[in-house]
Amino acid sequence: MQESAHTAGAQHKPVRVHGRKRGHRLSIAARQALEGLLPILSAPLECAAKDPALLFSHHPSGVWLEIGFGDGGHLLWAARSRPHAGFIGCEPYVNGVANLLHRIALEGLGNIRIHAGDARILMGTLPARSIAGVFILFPDPWPRKRHHKRRFISNENLDALARVLRPGAELHFASDSPDYCQWTLAHIQAHPDFTEARHERGGAPLTKYEARAQAEGRSAQHLRFIRI
Repeated sequence: MQESAHTAGAQHKPVRVHGRKRGHRLSIAARQALEGLLPILSAPLECAAKDPALLFSHHPSGVWLEIGFGDGGHLLWAARSRPHAGFIGCEPYVNGVANLLHRIALEGLGNIRIHAGDARILMGTLPARSIAGVFILFPDPWPRKRHHKRRFISNENLDALARVLRPGAELHFASDSPDYCQWTLAHIQAHPDFTEARHERGGAPLTKYEARAQAEGRSAQHLRFIRI
């Protein structure tokens, strides 16, 4: 299969990261996790650029990305559910990274690596067709119209995802913002490298953000697409 013009190559240019990078003051345990575990569990770009499977010691059946893992709850569940796969979580929020590192250590999970920064930087280095699937769960909807250009779902980012995803790989998007879901459907339906799959939530436990949305009376939509 030849790559379309939309997937002809990665774009390397400076990335401006929006949103908060740090929340409340880190505890001593969180700081120790960042200092002691992040160097061990990070996803070095030079290694990922060769083959993301090389980041893991167990020769994973496939490597999945979670873009914006928040507190890491879904990523931990996914890693437990697919012990033979490898997972790279991307998250610039320092407190979320520290929380995930602490829980990885408690559970002894060996199939998670972390890119503690913007996912677009990692995506730009990954080889073509090297990723088995992507989760984008409850990204910031940037509800004000003048901020829509900050939304992760964009033509440029879909091009980058199409390049790194294997044919048949799944893109799972979820949001409690009806406007962002409509935005996502419109962008992906217009993209030549994706087709819709059955929109199902799946068996994962509620994320913190989904539970909060339910408590506040908002329902979440889960949208699934396939790299064709």
